[in-house]
Amino acid sequence: MKRSEINNIILEANEMIKSFGHHLPDFAYWSVEKFREKQEEAKEIIRAGCGWDITDYGRGNFQTTGLFLFTLRNGKMADLASGKGMCYAEKLLISRHNQVAPMHTHIKKVEDIINRGGASLAVEIFGSDPHGNCDEEKGGIVFCDGIERSYSPGEIIILKPGQSITLLPGDWHAFWGHDGDVLVGEVSTVNDDVIDNIFRDEVSRFSYIDEDTAPIHLLVSDYPKWLNA
Repeated sequence: MKRSEINNIILEANEMIKSFGHHLPDFAYWSVEKFREKQEEAKEIIRAGCGWDITDYGRGNFQTTGLFLFTLRNGKMADLASGKGMCYAEKLLISRHNQVAPMHTHIKKVEDIINRGGASLAVEIFGSDPHGNCDEEKGGIVFCDGIERSYSPGEIIILKPGQSITLLPGDWHAFWGHDGDVLVGEVSTVNDDVIDNIFRDEVSRFSYIDEDTAPIHLLVSDYPKWLNA
């Protein structure tokens, strides 16, 4: 992805988030220079991978295969393992009309995907085979707003604004804006985007960036390069 495209996506996403009455934390608006100045103070933000996250999954067409995310808070795997401390994470996502987040599951993360407003969100779901792989002939059971429901293999569950689905490890899922753009909330156990995303097809969780212009804000994936983190 070109950095200029990423900059524009950030600006558009920020306006959409504000239009629904949500506001991002102060660090969301730090320049690269300010982030560097505050790097020691912000070490927990960096460690947790909080901040802007924009990906085309290495497919080169963000409009058809991509996702906007902002990680608001994220705990530690050690806390999750011990059952004490900050065992949770929270994100805001924007799923554009017919923009697919590819089929994937997680090894450890349990997540609630919540339609926070806008259009409907389509969630396609499959079960797992005995080895944990996506089984296109297997359905299963999920909870939607606390109500148990069964699903058939590849069923597309439509979430209207205010509705949600709880996904466990082994629930293979893809999602997209069904009839327009959707603001999505994600509440989960501790999030590790480096090792805990298992995709059915060969994609890249983070994008290669063509630095055709300077970043207005750093992405989570920029921290190692730009902050020597």
